[in-house]
Amino acid sequence: MADVHLPSTLKPLFDGLPRRVDVDAATVADALAELDRRWPGLQDRLCHPGPQLRTHIHVYVDGERGDLATPVGERSRLDVIAAISGG
Repeated sequence: MADVHLPSTLKPLFDGLPRRVDVDAATVADALAELDRRWPGLQDRLCHPGPQLRTHIHVYVDGERGDLATPVGERSRLDVIAAISGG
């Protein structure tokens, strides 16, 4: 099971969504699809149709920057980061 860490900004939008979730997935895309199955609409917050990660969303698998096609191992840590900007 991959260990997925989610940004705190998602928690108030999805009832019962924890900051850390275990998922069985082969790729980042599979992990996000599984999260969307459990919390419908979550994938739309992270991806554009196509799918493609939104410009302000970054994913890291075991500390390395990834994309939707990045493989996720059985014991991988997947961090979903929402970039914050401002002035």
